[in-house]
Amino acid sequence: MKLAMVRRSGSPCLARVDQSGTRFWPVAELGSGLPPDMAGLIAALSAGATLAEPAGEGTPLEPADLLAPLPNPPRNIFCVGKNYFAHAKEFAGSGYDSSSTSAADAIPKAPIIFTKPSTSISGPWDDIPLVAGLDAEVDYEAELAVVIGRGGRCIPKAQAMEHVFGYTVVNDVTARDLQGKHKQWLLGKGIDGFCPMGPWIVTADELSASAMRVTCSVNGEKRQDAVTADLIFDIPTLIETISLSMALLPGDVIATGTPEGVGIGFKPPRFLRHGDVVECAIGGIGTIRNTLRQASMAELRGAA
Repeated sequence: MKLAMVRRSGSPCLARVDQSGTRFWPVAELGSGLPPDMAGLIAALSAGATLAEPAGEGTPLEPADLLAPLPNPPRNIFCVGKNYFAHAKEFAGSGYDSSSTSAADAIPKAPIIFTKPSTSISGPWDDIPLVAGLDAEVDYEAELAVVIGRGGRCIPKAQAMEHVFGYTVVNDVTARDLQGKHKQWLLGKGIDGFCPMGPWIVTADELSASAMRVTCSVNGEKRQDAVTADLIFDIPTLIETISLSMALLPGDVIATGTPEGVGIGFKPPRFLRHGDVVECAIGGIGTIRNTLRQASMAELRGAA
């Protein structure tokens, strides 16, 4: 099942999308008393609520009408650093990795967890804003994101997948200079609009978490291409690790890390510029496509 947020008559609408991704049905027409927000719907479905099977042809879905499927998760997005072997090595050799001092410690011995605020989330087709002072070394990171269904604390690996509701695609956009300057990752990765998400959430029963292909292209040139079987720490390990410290909540999002091929992996680095088009795709889920656009301070102050 695909669940999306769709712009309908100017307002966000929870929707079920068909397998082809071309038609949708409002969730309100498929069940009574269901929450109007995605995190609430995930909690309800995980607790036993159901959606009726769609009837009729549905409404044609225009890609431009898709919004971020989970724009307001219950808290920051959990992110995982250096979680593919080849990427961990390219990052350690890039000069931007403050978490390792030598090739010997390039591969982490435990998951590296950080967060991106929910204000960084944007839609699957939204522009990625370039802001003066934050635009010199902007990079892309295609990632599989796990959406938690049933919450819990101290979840063992053997039961972790029972807590997964579904999956979506994110681009963990990063200002590398800020990441290096501040010796931590929040400010460089938490910039407003630096987490395109979508195009929808695909429920876990439709996908194999260890067999999805993650790709990224910039202006049509493929930069990243890997499979989730290459993760250093798999999804059950990530869920066990995070839930040991804090209870996971329905609607929590875990971005599982990015493969080799990011901009800082090239010599010299290949950073994103105004007008560049970044496409992140995951087999079985779909594609998000975002254009880099220079934003003025006046626009940013008006948005706030």
